[in-house]
Amino acid sequence: MGSEVVILPLIFGVLFGIFYLFISARNKERMALIEKGADASIFYSSKEKRVTPIWKVLILNFSLLLMGIGIGIFIAGILHVSVGVEEDIAYPGTIFLMAGVGLFTGFNMTKKLDK
Repeated sequence: MGSEVVILPLIFGVLFGIFYLFISARNKERMALIEKGADASIFYSSKEKRVTPIWKVLILNFSLLLMGIGIGIFIAGILHVSVGVEEDIAYPGTIFLMAGVGLFTGFNMTKKLDK
């Protein structure tokens, strides 16, 4: 019972730590460049980049993730009933596999949207 209570705060603590280290390292790097006399304009891109709005990327990736999970459940059901794969193996394995395929597809489609 004790380990279940510790896992969730630990996950949030790790995520917070990663975010904090990223922000503080970026700030220290920028402060060092400013102290050396570098212009602040180097932190911003000089050329206009056409960027796909974040909401389109999120909707695309989230929809492909959910479709991958749905297809994973469907394939796991077929594997369990027709082929005879154990339920405890078929469902998690196929769901994670298809969710990963969906996210990978979304990543590749997002790269094509940015071009």
